[in-house]
Amino acid sequence: MPGNQDNGNSIHNSGRVGRLLKVRELRRNIRSAYSNELTDNHRGTEPCEYDLRAREGDSLNNSYIEQYLEGAIAQGCECEKPDARPLRQRLLVVANRLPVSAVRRGEDSWSLEMSAGGLVSALLGVKEFEARWIGWAGVNVPDEVGQKSLTKALAEKRCIPVFLDEEIVHQYYNGYCNNILWPLFHYLGLPQEDRLATTRSFQSQFAAYKKANQMFADVVHQHYEEGDVVWCHDYHLMFLPKCLKEYNNNMKVGWFLHTPFPSSEIHRTLPSRSDLLRSVLAADLVGFHTYDYARHFVSACTRILGLEGTPEGVEDQGRLTRVAAFPIGIDSDRFIRALELPQVQDHIKELKERFAGRKVMLGVDRLDMIKGIPQKILAFEKFLEENSHWRDKVVLLQIAVPTRTDVPEYQKLTSQVHEIVGRINGRFGTLTAVPIHHLDRSLDFHALCALYAVTDVALVTSLRDGMNLVSYEFVACQDSKKGVLILSEFAGAAQSLGAGAILVNPWNITEVADSIRQALTMLPEEREKRHRHNFVHVTTHTAQEWAETFVSELNDTVIEAQLRTRQVPPSLPEDNAIRCYLQSTNRLLILGFNATLTEPADTPGRRADQIKEMELKLHPELKEALTALCSDRKTTIVVLSGSDRKALDKNFGEYDMWLAAEHGMFLRLTKGDWMTTMPEHLNMEWVDSVKHVFEYFTERTPRSHFELRETLLVWNYKYADVEFGRLQARDMLQHLWTGPISNASVDVVQGSRSVEVRSVGVTKGAAIDRILGEIVHSKSMTTPIDYVLCIGHFLGKDEDVYTFFEPELPSDALVAARTKQNDGLKLPNERRPPMKLPASRSGPKSSQGKAQRALINPEKGTPNHSCGNSRRPSAEKTSWNVLDLKGDNYFSCAVGRTRTNARYLLGSSDDVVSFLRRLANAST
Repeated sequence: MPGNQDNGNSIHNSGRVGRLLKVRELRRNIRSAYSNELTDNHRGTEPCEYDLRAREGDSLNNSYIEQYLEGAIAQGCECEKPDARPLRQRLLVVANRLPVSAVRRGEDSWSLEMSAGGLVSALLGVKEFEARWIGWAGVNVPDEVGQKSLTKALAEKRCIPVFLDEEIVHQYYNGYCNNILWPLFHYLGLPQEDRLATTRSFQSQFAAYKKANQMFADVVHQHYEEGDVVWCHDYHLMFLPKCLKEYNNNMKVGWFLHTPFPSSEIHRTLPSRSDLLRSVLAADLVGFHTYDYARHFVSACTRILGLEGTPEGVEDQGRLTRVAAFPIGIDSDRFIRALELPQVQDHIKELKERFAGRKVMLGVDRLDMIKGIPQKILAFEKFLEENSHWRDKVVLLQIAVPTRTDVPEYQKLTSQVHEIVGRINGRFGTLTAVPIHHLDRSLDFHALCALYAVTDVALVTSLRDGMNLVSYEFVACQDSKKGVLILSEFAGAAQSLGAGAILVNPWNITEVADSIRQALTMLPEEREKRHRHNFVHVTTHTAQEWAETFVSELNDTVIEAQLRTRQVPPSLPEDNAIRCYLQSTNRLLILGFNATLTEPADTPGRRADQIKEMELKLHPELKEALTALCSDRKTTIVVLSGSDRKALDKNFGEYDMWLAAEHGMFLRLTKGDWMTTMPEHLNMEWVDSVKHVFEYFTERTPRSHFELRETLLVWNYKYADVEFGRLQARDMLQHLWTGPISNASVDVVQGSRSVEVRSVGVTKGAAIDRILGEIVHSKSMTTPIDYVLCIGHFLGKDEDVYTFFEPELPSDALVAARTKQNDGLKLPNERRPPMKLPASRSGPKSSQGKAQRALINPEKGTPNHSCGNSRRPSAEKTSWNVLDLKGDNYFSCAVGRTRTNARYLLGSSDDVVSFLRRLANAST
């Protein structure tokens, strides 16, 4: 990774925060050196500055961006090593629009003009990365000649075009992006008019959205080089991370949202909610402006997808997508330097003379529903009503930049604002002065900086805003006047500038009017204190720092993922497992049931059905394969499950196999009767008190349920509200430990969404040796088992069954691992002397590989399953090893759990079904 070469091995050896601190220090050193170089090379020259966000058509602006885009090529030449490898890391910035608008002048000639865009403004001046821009040029180019010539022209600007036809643009951009996603993300909801037609258009617009994202992915893939960082931007490209990862899973992909992300209750109304969330989760790092937006995203993934939310992000089957807040900033130095330019000083002087004797209030917004312009003006009207002495001493300057003028809703908003302004000016104005100056146009950069500088109170009343950088720009230009910022609490900037600003609810007209009075009458000392706090933030948390921090965190997230992946077992080597199976002569297959041999419960795109899923059913595609495997005399199959006997009888009664219910506490060959392996002294007096607790929490937690089995109780809140279920589970555990089980010999086992209480020592690993002994005697085995396959989705407490068969054992475990074959088995109602559970079988570490050394007497007889009241004779001195696995013939495999003691992994029960079918076909 070029960007991290200087850190060497230390990056890998330190923690994440340590690595990021070192990279941050390195960035500062590089920036300082670069700044000194610019000073030496350009001493005495004036920089051309311009705000790209809302100011169009300024030649100074165009030349500034052209210097940025074209100059980087020359700068790249200066940063080459002798072996021609660039020192800087390549950054592919993928956004819906390029920072360049193209106008066709001939068949193969183009005129390129710089266009407005907040992303360009944010990335100006970032020198640590060699950036390439990928996006739509804003023009339809159907012919090949035009596409080639435009691509060549844009290459000089370090831009790469994505060619979208008019129909795709209409359905993808105007339709799905602007008509569905944008209103939803700003809490305006889905389109309400003509609902049936809108519903029908969802599918075609979403199909176009996916197609457009795939076209972006194709272009990225075409230009991608090993080690590049791909940074996807905004709601237009939510499907892009998934498309890119399908091309190359090792690609470093980050995604950043520049709008708010709504609460899960809003997002869940979107028909394509799950598809979009899963696509974004394919990215390595997902970024938002504020912690609230990040929290909403994690909550949506938890509530809608049923995934695990962690402090770091969202975890899905062991893969972690990091989710974090990265508040964007501005290039504050550009505004501060601009105030010293002569033309800006002239503007300032002119404005001071024009509004002499009056306090200046300023609003700068796009004319949009979310900006709260009507609410702002109505609050100003109320202020004038209640404070008549201010009517000729204050003026509100409202700059409203028109957008989407062809949309009826925006035309209606424009008329509404004009009507309110006209009414207020007619009510409080005079022949020589009016209280509101309203402009339906943008200002050039110099005029805007001058306006910021003379303003006494800036008024930002967004109803919902991703960040709102107007507040940042105002603060940057106020170091002389120390004006007051009134800021909506619904703007993302409130998270950063809330300490120095006056926060308001824009819907509360009275509160905003009072805040205007407070701001106009604020003492100079308080204004100074508030401004200083915000000014420090704006000048340190710049756009450049934002971009560099995001990419550095993305690089580090990939390192973390690589370190985490090394600890994850590999996928099951199916070909090798089948080959070893065919070469062996006495095989043992131990299979779990739930989430192993059942249909996947959380299939994407399928709504969970609680009633159906609570009744476990064998996967329908497994019947033929199980029948074939069970008919093989060289193969013994054991279904080892936490389910009760009734569930196993119902699903496996027709097969010739062994069934072990309730973690192996009950056992039977399907041709025989149930026996119990429970120790006689097992104390179950705690059951009634725990049952009362489970019943209580089931009543308090909608859609939760509990199951009472013979040796354990399980409370399941899988279908309940995730967060509420976790809170209830925590309360339940506290109550259990301090009450019913405080002195009981029980284990409490927590699943992802369940709480299980069972007697101490009741685990699958603790029962497997007795099960194994019974199987050996029942089949009158005289040759050792030379192949073991153990597959299951087991709780951590039960993963001792995986390590039980591990052949690597310390030599002193030989005696302790002898099978307790002379303890025998009994029918559930039979009385017998107590059978002791070996103390060493209580955990995965101590039970490791016990059966590898287990010894069985070949002269033992098969017990009578129907009565079970005869004691087996004691073991003879002549014994033989039950297992002879030789290391390579043991395959333990966890299903859907990456944190496991198993050797291998399978993704889901579908993968288990596919493998068992292959195994059955190979054996026949």
